[in-house]
Amino acid sequence: MRAARLIKMVLLLQSRPSMTAAELARELEVSERTVTRDAQALSEAGVPVYADRGRIGGYRLVGGYRTRLTGLARGEAEALFLSGVPGALREMGLEDAASAARLKVSAALLPSLRDASRTAAQRFHLDAPTWFSEPATPELLPAVADAVWDDRRITARYRRGEGEHRREVERELEPYGLVLKAGVWYLCARVAGQGVFRVYRIGRFTAVEAGGERFERAADFDLPGFWEERAEEFARSILRAEVVVRLSARGVRRLAHVVDPVAAREALAGAGEAGADGWVTVRLPVESEEVAHTQLMALGAEVEVVGPAALRERFAADAARMASLYGR
Repeated sequence: MRAARLIKMVLLLQSRPSMTAAELARELEVSERTVTRDAQALSEAGVPVYADRGRIGGYRLVGGYRTRLTGLARGEAEALFLSGVPGALREMGLEDAASAARLKVSAALLPSLRDASRTAAQRFHLDAPTWFSEPATPELLPAVADAVWDDRRITARYRRGEGEHRREVERELEPYGLVLKAGVWYLCARVAGQGVFRVYRIGRFTAVEAGGERFERAADFDLPGFWEERAEEFARSILRAEVVVRLSARGVRRLAHVVDPVAAREALAGAGEAGADGWVTVRLPVESEEVAHTQLMALGAEVEVVGPAALRERFAADAARMASLYGR
């Protein structure tokens, strides 16, 4: 415990010109008296820690005591610090490891690059959850993350189906990678013994047990490419119905914001030329008429449902009620 703290103290002093006892105590989560004792221990061990006395004094390293990572340009150093997304690392249980890694890199960088972590953080921030939602971190996420980093097989139990069709299934999985999509965590894994890759929502896991056996990763597995392909496959798989609508120019621009982007892209790609009134007719893939009604209502007067007839009648009834309400 103390050895790790002493190493961290050296790294902190390498990364800054000097630090007061109070600053070191805060970073190391110890008392100032402990900082004094640790500085003395480091000095006795040959680490050139020098104490400046007085009200504005502090501790610093002398004699060029540091290691350096050479060859890194500023852009490369800033990109390095973008690799740790704080919220996601915290949920996976890796915040302490990431903090230690960043500290070690900061200590080893040339002085001219020491502010790379600050400048990168000022220019990029990932806010993964969607608006107006408070996503819950899956309880078993740290256990799954450990298995992913360690290439270790897991036996997982997870829920399938909803309501009366809900049941638990057990699978032996080779966890390849984690994906955080709009505040929801997913595991991309290969089913052991089958060689097929599948996607699992980690929030549905009820139990995860890591075994002692490690698996050998497929050298050609590409996590971003795999996720993009599966995400589009999933989007297409739920688009089982179709509606015909007319869209104004503004409706065309807003369509992808109210329906699935894959559906909007396909619909607009197959659209004909706009009519004299500027409206275009498209065939829109949808999950169901019920979902289409909810989504297309957001376009208001920028969309006209042509078919099916039942959906058009439903929109006509909605329009009549609204006219009655606002015509009073």
